[in-house]
Amino acid sequence: MCLLKILLAYFVLVNLIALILYGVDKVKAVRGSFRIPEKVLLEVMVAGGVFGAILGMLLFRHKIRKPRFIIVAVISSILYLAIAAIIIYKTVA
Repeated sequence: MCLLKILLAYFVLVNLIALILYGVDKVKAVRGSFRIPEKVLLEVMVAGGVFGAILGMLLFRHKIRKPRFIIVAVISSILYLAIAAIIIYKTVA
């Protein structure tokens, strides 16, 4: 059970970080200042921050026209939902 709490805390934290990064990058894009590399935004998404990244993309209307971001978001969200389903199934069963 302790491992489950650690995983939950990790996913909450990484999704919050992803949301903040997408917001900061949008502000920097509008101001024309130094940007967060796309590689970093994608890596945070794949590292578990996919739902925060998607929320950031929609909320800030940022990177929503980039096919690479959409594809990675869809694949990552399917992967993490499957992992969550397996964890929930094993915990309940």
